[in-house]
Amino acid sequence: MQHATPAAPAVRETLERLLASETFGRSERARKLLRYLVEREQAGEADRLKGFSIAMDVFGKDGDFDPSTDAVVRVQAGRLRELLQNYFANEGVGEPVRIAIPRGGYVPSYELNAIRLPAELEPAEGTAPTIAPTELPDLDIVHAAPLMSPAAAPEPGPSFTRQLKFFWGAIVVVIAMLGVLILRQGSDILLGSSGSTSAVETAVATSSVASPPVETLPLVYIAVKANGPEAARVATSLRAGLAGFDTIDFIGRDAEGTRDPAGDATSFVFDILPGPAASDVTLELQNVATGRVLLSRNLSAVDSAPGAIEDSIANILTSTIPAYGPIYTYIEQSGIETGLMGCLVLNDSYYLDQSAKTHEAAYRCLENLASQGAKSSLVYSELASLHLEAVTDHYSYPPGATIEQAMSFAHRAVQMGPTSPYAHRAYGYLNSRLGNMDESIRWMRKAHELNPYDLGMAAAYGYGLIFAGKYSEGTPILAHAVETFSGHPTWWDYGLFVGALMLGDTNRAAIASESLRTTASKSHYLAARLIGAKIAGRDQLASQLTNELIAKFPKFAANPRSTFVDRKYPADLTDRLVGALRTAGLGNAS
Repeated sequence: MQHATPAAPAVRETLERLLASETFGRSERARKLLRYLVEREQAGEADRLKGFSIAMDVFGKDGDFDPSTDAVVRVQAGRLRELLQNYFANEGVGEPVRIAIPRGGYVPSYELNAIRLPAELEPAEGTAPTIAPTELPDLDIVHAAPLMSPAAAPEPGPSFTRQLKFFWGAIVVVIAMLGVLILRQGSDILLGSSGSTSAVETAVATSSVASPPVETLPLVYIAVKANGPEAARVATSLRAGLAGFDTIDFIGRDAEGTRDPAGDATSFVFDILPGPAASDVTLELQNVATGRVLLSRNLSAVDSAPGAIEDSIANILTSTIPAYGPIYTYIEQSGIETGLMGCLVLNDSYYLDQSAKTHEAAYRCLENLASQGAKSSLVYSELASLHLEAVTDHYSYPPGATIEQAMSFAHRAVQMGPTSPYAHRAYGYLNSRLGNMDESIRWMRKAHELNPYDLGMAAAYGYGLIFAGKYSEGTPILAHAVETFSGHPTWWDYGLFVGALMLGDTNRAAIASESLRTTASKSHYLAARLIGAKIAGRDQLASQLTNELIAKFPKFAANPRSTFVDRKYPADLTDRLVGALRTAGLGNAS
């Protein structure tokens, strides 16, 4: 029996939610490409979805477009696939319809998300009906299965058995939870005055477990369940990559026999499984307590080849392990985060939406941990960066922010975490602000070396090189990070814009500037968009952006050079940007 094909209205509704999501909010090109592909396919024009027609219809190429020399369609399709995978593993994990762009073509495929809650399974003929969703508590056990076309969907078999195991596992957890709650009623020792238990206690269903320490991080294990050289390379790279991330505690041994029931609620395991083809490897990330699968990625023989495996694992880990990834999202949605986990989520929210409000929320959270004598270098490295942001962007909180105080935080972070990539990156960032470019690059290079699997560290190193005037060195590093990880923050795009502009690659600079449109609180981002619009020949947009820049940032518009000099931009970069702004229509640029 094959999976049913979703109805057209369901596909359209999913498409609109997807286009309005946070995942796609930073990529106008991805939204435009996805809408075009789905609408053309739904209109019965799947045969038109070729690289040449997409290049002309979506990306404005002319009849001279040569796909053998211009990879814009292939690159953007690759980014789109990554964004779709990220969306359905996080924001859209409960979507009734899944959309994919199978490799090797551009025709979308659709799949009903039948594996959402075990209680939603249709009862087989002659069997007792399953328990209705209203009879169960909120145990949203979701399986982010690999995406595939309906025609290629496998026959129900082991996966159905697995669903049933999850279902009965959920029932056992529910019964245990109820038992614990009954036993705890009236107990002043185990209950607070409000009579409520902690989420971690409930999740592991044991009265002997207290709330985890405030600085506890998610535990991550590995379980190797596949053989062959491809699986061995995946396991080796995965271990090397996980060991370098500050945002988790990595248990280097395989998962079997090492799990702590008290921490299962915030423990996760990467299963390395045989793939659908003989040389494929499937990588699944699931929560230990519930078995909920947060990520499922198939790595082909090409993906796991010696020359490609590090990039493949870096892409997966960069989108999974930091505070914006599915591990932290799952923990946040489950209400079981510790104080440090919650602060890291707020800190990441600031860098995705840089405003005074998000900045203060993140800063106050970390500041509170520091006042309690936090031992994690993460607290101080992120406080250092946020404190510097308060100085450069003139935030009202904390009052009287100084670079010296930011440097004090950074120094403490390095002392407490001498091998921490985050601490080294923060120290390098502050040195760049002070104009100590050689020292900045040294620290950022070390951060990258400490964890080459974190593309955020690579991006910071490339960014640092660019703003030290080493454009030809830094731009390729940052470009590689941007192209490998589609869910990157906007400061990567700004750095790429600057580097490409200084190298004379105006087309890449214009494309990078388009990604800055969701961040309107930065004068230099808006200036980059204005320059990009002028490069692209979009004069009407350039005029609108000029007016917006003058209205929102009159001081910058009157004298952008002053801002660039204040930010320690290299002299040649400052001259180039000021000249480009004048050409773009900012008449008073000087």
